[in-house]
Amino acid sequence: MTLHSAVATIHTNHGDIVVNLFGDHAPKTVKNFVDLAQKGFYDGVIFHRIIQDFMIQGGDPTGTGTGGPGYTFDDEIHPELVFDHPYQLAMANAGKRPDLTGRLAGTNGSQFFITTMAPNWLNGNHTIFGEVADADSKAVVDAIAAVPVGPMDRPLEDVVMTGIEVAGTAAAGAEA
Repeated sequence: MTLHSAVATIHTNHGDIVVNLFGDHAPKTVKNFVDLAQKGFYDGVIFHRIIQDFMIQGGDPTGTGTGGPGYTFDDEIHPELVFDHPYQLAMANAGKRPDLTGRLAGTNGSQFFITTMAPNWLNGNHTIFGEVADADSKAVVDAIAAVPVGPMDRPLEDVVMTGIEVAGTAAAGAEA
């Protein structure tokens, strides 16, 4: 059973998205997200990629899909968390890459996405660390997902995160 350890409110220029964070199953990922949010990392950052009937993606401070916080960390894949319904919050990444020792390591950083369907082909490849909490927030996700896009799925109008507030215990004892 998945219990949320914290609640984050992603404030956007389209409305607020409240998400329950799963610190019990993805403690390092939740801690990373909360730490970045509390430092203001996401303030003014756009949702740079919108794929209708799939997901909305944000968290890149450059707005290009290639930026991040300057570090990466491994996935936290939990068997109870699978892409079997819409409105899940997960880390965007570039797949596993060799680190300095040659070991395949995760490429998670600051980018995340919220699904608008059940993309089961992503199971085992992206850390699910939360889900959208309520109908009003789902309506905001749907409104963002309906924004017209241009090349590379970039919204034609900026969808901006104005800030993220977090309430609750993020991930007690987790170290990023």
